[in-house]
Amino acid sequence: MPAITASMVAELRAKTDAPMMECKKALTEADGDMVRAEEILRVKLGNKAGKAAARITAEGVISAAVSGSTGALIEINCETDFVSKNDAFLAFAKACAELVASHNPADVAALSALPLSMESFGPTVEDVRKGLIGKIGENMTIRRFKRYAGGGKLASYLHGTRIGVIVEFDGDDVAAKDTAMHIAAMKPAALSSAEVPAELVEKERKIATEKAAESGKPADIVAKMVEGSVQKFLKEVSLLDQVFVKAADGKQTVGAYLKSTGTTAKGFTLYVVGEGIEKKQDDFAAEVAAQVAAASKAQ
Repeated sequence: MPAITASMVAELRAKTDAPMMECKKALTEADGDMVRAEEILRVKLGNKAGKAAARITAEGVISAAVSGSTGALIEINCETDFVSKNDAFLAFAKACAELVASHNPADVAALSALPLSMESFGPTVEDVRKGLIGKIGENMTIRRFKRYAGGGKLASYLHGTRIGVIVEFDGDDVAAKDTAMHIAAMKPAALSSAEVPAELVEKERKIATEKAAESGKPADIVAKMVEGSVQKFLKEVSLLDQVFVKAADGKQTVGAYLKSTGTTAKGFTLYVVGEGIEKKQDDFAAEVAAQVAAASKAQ
């Protein structure tokens, strides 16, 4: 009979979400056959052995790695805020950011195949991810990353572990850092109005059109109202047109501030943990009612 190793138990735990001891028992019964062990757990535990991969990962961290003109920003997700503070999880996120910066993987799949060993797991990023899922007991996913290596200077800013920014620039380091902090606070959609995604502009135009139509004014006036609303929106979501958060007069734009310091922002990336991920909403009352109903049927 083959030896049942800790890594085998961790892998089965990651696949099934079953308790560690149950995984070990199943592997022993299956003589180390992973597929058979999973089948055994399905029979024994039913829904309790549901795959961790089916659970929503809307919490997590943003991590950055910058060295000279090369850098990376990455988002790695987990299920709960508690695990997002776990030292092993944080170390994994940091290691992944450094791998993106140094190896330039094409996508998440390529990053997952890169060599990494930590917490006795490895030899790849994916192996470590699966191992940590088994050890910590929560699903974890590498969601996205952005790498810079274009020769420009880089400034990064992390607001805790939930918001991260990298700015590519030429010019003053302090101005770039201040701009990164502004981005974290004001969350612009693009560098300039010309770069705002078309779908955002169209969405705003549609809303403005519906609002203007309710005014009952002539068509030419409505058209001007719509255009005015769209232009106002573009200034609000474009970095260079936003009022700088540190502006002494409360009016100076980021673009004007950068110009005054001889600095040019070439681009930026802003990540906010869980942005766009639909979180599971627990209905406690409904859950209790369901349990009561189930208990009544059992009697």
